[in-house]
Amino acid sequence: MNNLFEDGSLPVRTPLSLPLEFEAHYITNQEAYHQYALVHLGTFEAAEEAVHRAFLETLRHWDELLTESNLQQQTWAIVRRVVISQALLHTQARLTDSDDRLHQALAHLPSKQFDALVLRYWMRKSTDDVAWYMGITDSTVDYRCRRGRERLYQVLNRPGQAKKTDATPRRTRKKVSGT
Repeated sequence: MNNLFEDGSLPVRTPLSLPLEFEAHYITNQEAYHQYALVHLGTFEAAEEAVHRAFLETLRHWDELLTESNLQQQTWAIVRRVVISQALLHTQARLTDSDDRLHQALAHLPSKQFDALVLRYWMRKSTDDVAWYMGITDSTVDYRCRRGRERLYQVLNRPGQAKKTDATPRRTRKKVSGT
């Protein structure tokens, strides 16, 4: 308790030393970033959390970002990715509680497959947009969507849940040569 003043209050900590340019960038853009996050996330608290995470990521990469030709574009890209990521996590959590089997199956996909499928098919984003949001190639988006669809198909068509038409597994006929 040596850190307390005589009146019992805590001393004010020295504020984090931030680059002046970063502080100016934060002050200039914070309101627009918050409004963007609020539209996509729906609550003030979620928007604040997303913008805070985006600025922390921006600060971590600040020196690199200063070398970019368009700082504003690069920082908006960070904000968009953080907001979309947070919205997807919220959606995934909501779907877990759904009574719909498809929603539950979606919610239990690995996050990379879930994100790709939701962005591509639910939000109807192009493969290029999904690749940009997720920071991956178009072919990786296609792969994650394909693997996610395969997993959904397996879960939704498990034996005992779907009506079987034939109880015995199919066997491959041996090819008879010379006939």
